[in-house]
Amino acid sequence: RRADRSLVDPNTNEGELMDIVEIEQKETVSRKEVATRLRRLATQLSKGNEVNFDQGGMAMKVHVPDEVQLELEVETDERELEIELKW
Repeated sequence: RRADRSLVDPNTNEGELMDIVEIEQKETVSRKEVATRLRRLATQLSKGNEVNFDQGGMAMKVHVPDEVQLELEVETDERELEIELKW
């Protein structure tokens, strides 16, 4: 199954279709900043099927289908809340 994901260079606005891209980013931000980023993601999901990310000078556009599997994991011993979308 080919994933519909593209990696776009913001300087040339040219991109290539890629089968698999994995980006993991960890940083410490305020709870308010987390809420802002989640709202931005929610807005993109509610408006259409594409979600845009900027990472390391590259822009990534991910096609998200109309139905996804939502996983919510809470681990109190590690004080962790994980939200994952799969399709």
